[in-house]
Amino acid sequence: MDRHEFCTIRSRLGKTQKQMADLLGTSLKAVQSFEQGWRNIPVYIERQMLFLLAKKNARQQKQEPCWVIERCPMETRKKCPAWEFQCGELCWFINGTICQGEVQRSWHKKMEACRKCDVFRSIMQLEP
Repeated sequence: MDRHEFCTIRSRLGKTQKQMADLLGTSLKAVQSFEQGWRNIPVYIERQMLFLLAKKNARQQKQEPCWVIERCPMETRKKCPAWEFQCGELCWFINGTICQGEVQRSWHKKMEACRKCDVFRSIMQLEP
């Protein structure tokens, strides 16, 4: 996540920098530093931001699970944690999911794939 995406999500959540800091359990100075690009945004902050946005958007739309949208065969579903835990709308949040035929293990590699994925983009309500 870069500073622009951080600012955009904070804005979409309708939060001030102080409110965002409180939600994330961090300092106002940290939020300001993320937005200015002075500090890298840690993975745990990125995950929280995306989770909050996904939950806010979920109230506004009915989301099909990822395995339905992607038409995953049953043999793939049975191996995928998103299906195992019945959280196809949070597939992007769980490492080890099977996306595009590959197990997604590391957060950075997974998010690379997720940012191009129609499922993730619809959950986050991002433009194609």
